[in-house]
Amino acid sequence: MKKKNDLHLNRRSFLSVSTAAAGGMLVSLYLDFPAFAQEGRPAPPAKVYPPDAFVRIESNGKIFITVNRLEFGQGVQTALPMVLADELDADWSQVVAELAPAAEVYKDPLFGIQMVGGSGSISHSFQQYRELGAKTRAMLIAAAAERWKVSPNDCRAENSVVYGPDGRSARYAELAERAAREPVPNTVRLKNPSEFRLIGKKVPRLDSRAKCDGSQKFGLDLDLPGMKIAVVAHPPVFGGRVKSVDDKEARGLDGVKDIFQIPLAKGTGVAVVADRFWTAKRARDLLKIDWDLSGLDLADSTQLWTKYRELARGAGNVAVARGDDKAMSRTPAARRIVAEYEFPYLAHTPMEPLNATVKFEGDKAEAWVPSQFQTLDQMAIAQALGVKPERVTFHTEYAGGGFGRRASIDSHIPVEAAVIAKRFRDTPIKLVWPREDDVQGGYYRPMHAHRVEIGLGADGMPAAWRHVIVGQSLVAGTPFAAMMIKNGVDGTVVEGVEDTHYDLPNFHVSAHHPTVNVPVLWWRSVGSTHTAFVMETLIDELATRAKMDAFAYRRKLLKPEAKKLRAVLDLLEEKTAGWRKSLPKGHAAGIASHECFNTAVACAVEVSIVNKRPKIHRATVAIHCGLAVNPLSIESQFQGGLGFGLNQLMALGAITLKDGRVEQSNFDGFMPAYMGDVPVTVDVHIVPSADPPTGCGEPPVPVISPAVVNALTKLTGKRYRKLPLTEI
Repeated sequence: MKKKNDLHLNRRSFLSVSTAAAGGMLVSLYLDFPAFAQEGRPAPPAKVYPPDAFVRIESNGKIFITVNRLEFGQGVQTALPMVLADELDADWSQVVAELAPAAEVYKDPLFGIQMVGGSGSISHSFQQYRELGAKTRAMLIAAAAERWKVSPNDCRAENSVVYGPDGRSARYAELAERAAREPVPNTVRLKNPSEFRLIGKKVPRLDSRAKCDGSQKFGLDLDLPGMKIAVVAHPPVFGGRVKSVDDKEARGLDGVKDIFQIPLAKGTGVAVVADRFWTAKRARDLLKIDWDLSGLDLADSTQLWTKYRELARGAGNVAVARGDDKAMSRTPAARRIVAEYEFPYLAHTPMEPLNATVKFEGDKAEAWVPSQFQTLDQMAIAQALGVKPERVTFHTEYAGGGFGRRASIDSHIPVEAAVIAKRFRDTPIKLVWPREDDVQGGYYRPMHAHRVEIGLGADGMPAAWRHVIVGQSLVAGTPFAAMMIKNGVDGTVVEGVEDTHYDLPNFHVSAHHPTVNVPVLWWRSVGSTHTAFVMETLIDELATRAKMDAFAYRRKLLKPEAKKLRAVLDLLEEKTAGWRKSLPKGHAAGIASHECFNTAVACAVEVSIVNKRPKIHRATVAIHCGLAVNPLSIESQFQGGLGFGLNQLMALGAITLKDGRVEQSNFDGFMPAYMGDVPVTVDVHIVPSADPPTGCGEPPVPVISPAVVNALTKLTGKRYRKLPLTEI
C-alpha cells in the first residue's frame, strides 16, 4: 500500500459542528481524500458525515475522543487522544477514548479505507488529530470571547479552561454549547513542539486499568440478548467441499439450534449454531462429514521445500537490477559466498480467538467485529446479506492481538458470520473460530526460500550481491494486486532487501511467486520478518570475515542518506558499550539493525545457551521513529514486539503440511515464545527527533531474531540459515 508521510494544513477539509442533546459540543473534521489529491487524482464528491465523529464535550466536563483505528494492544487508543487533547489544551484527566464505528469519516487519510496496518495509525493521523484539537480549541476560545465581548486574541486556553482578560475564566463544559455554533476556522496555528504538554510525555494508557482488573471487554466477550453461538466445520484441505454430512447425533445435544452447510472463501463447510459455545463445539465434534477433496492441490512441506530450493537457484521476476550483472563472475571463488535460507509458514495465533458477531434484520444489519479492516469487512458483510454497506452498522470491538490476522482481504470470518446470521433473522450470531480452527484453517505468513550470492571485494566489502526470494504473493488475485505487484514482483515479499539501506554495488534482486493451495496473509512486519534475518545475519558474517567490528562494518556499508540507521547504531553502541565489554563466560552479544515502515531500529542481545536453547539475558534497542508521541507506549510496543519476533526461532515455531493438511492444531504443536524465552530485561532508547512520527508497531519484530542468531554464532561457530531453530 502506497504511503506518504507529509500531511499539510492547507489540505481540503470538511468540518461540521452541532449542539449535543445534553448541551455539549459535537465536532467532526474530515480530511477530504488527501491520498487522491496527493496522487493527482480527482477527489470524490464530498459526503455528509455525522457531526459527532471525533470530539464530544459533555456538560459534566468529560471529553470523548473517537479513535479511528482498532485498539489491539498497540496503544493507539491513548496516543491519538493525546495528540488531539494536547492541541485542544484539554484536561487529560477528563478524556475518554472511544473506538470508532465503520464510517467514511474514519478512513485512513492516506490509505483511503478504515484500517490498521503498516504501522500507520499515528503517522497517518497525527496531523489530522492535531487539527481537530486545534480547531476545537479555537472555537471554544471564540465562544468565550463572544461571551465576554473581548477579542479572542486576549484569551487563552489551558487544562479545559479558557482564560480572558481581568481574570475571567470559563470551563470548556460551560462553553461547549455556544462553541458548537461558532464558525469552523479554515486555518489554525498548531503548537510548536516546545509547547506540547502531552505529546512526548510518558502517559499511562487509558485502557491499562481495565485490562489489568479484567473489566475490559473484547469482541469475544460480547453478550447480546438472544444471542446464539456458531462454529463452523472447515474442510481438512483448503478448498474442500462437503460431500455429505451425518448430523443426527449432533442435533441430539440440548441447545443445538441448527446445523447446515455454508459456502466458504474456499470450498464449503458446516455451520453449527447453539445456545452456548461449548454446546456448539461439542456438536461440531460429533458431525460425520464426508469431504470432497478431488482436484485439490495437496500441499506438502517436504515437496514444497524441494520446489522452492530449485526455484531459488534461478532468477525470478526482477525487482532490482543495478550495476554490472557480470561482476559476480569476475569475483574469485575464494571471495564468494553462497547462502541458502529457509523460513516456514507461520500462524498469527492472537491470544483472543477470532470472532465476529452479526445481527440481520432483513433490510439492515448490525455487526460487532474486532477488525483491522473495518471498511472491507463492512462491505463484505453487506454483500453477503444483500444490503448496501450503509445499511450495516459496524461496531469496532476491542481485539486481543491480531498481528495482521484480523486484516484478511477476503473478510472470510465476518462473511461466515453474516451467512449464518442471514438464516437467523433478528438473532445476533457470534461466530467463534477456536484456536484450532485458526491454526489449521489459515491464514499464514508464507514460507520463503532465499538464495544469496555475494562477491566480496579485496577490502572485504560486498562488490556484487545477487538475491533470489521464493514465496507466495500476499496480494495476487486481490484488489491490492494492481497497487502492490510491479513487474510480476509482490513488493511485500522483497521489502527489506530491494530497498536495503546498505550501499550494495552490482545489486540484483528477483522473486518467484509459486501458486500453492495455502491461504497466506501478512504477519506483523510482513516481508521484513524474513528479509531482515537474511540481510542482518549475512552482514554480520561479512563483518566477521573482514575482521571488523559489527557496528563499524554496518556503518561503513550504509548509504550516506541512511541517517536514521546510522543514528540508531550510534546510540545502541553507546548504550551497550558497558555490558557488551563485560560479558560473563559463556555469554555472547549479537546485534542487528533494520529500517522498515520509516522507522529505524538497532538491537543488541546478550545470549547464552541453557539446555540446548538460547537464553536471552537482555535486549537493548535504539529507535528512530521521529517524534515519539508517547514514549511509554513505544517502550511497551518494543517489549512486546521483540517477544513476538522471537516466535520464529522457537523449536515448535513452524506450520507444516502433509497431504494438504496442516499438521499442527494448537499451542502444543505450534508454540510461540513463552515468558522464559523472552529477554529478562529490555531497554528501549529513542533517538530525540522533531520529525513527523513514524510507526512503532511493526519495526520491533525483524531485528530480534538475527541479533540472537548472530550471538549464537559467536558461541557455537555455526551459521543458522533455517528456521525455526530445531537444534543449536
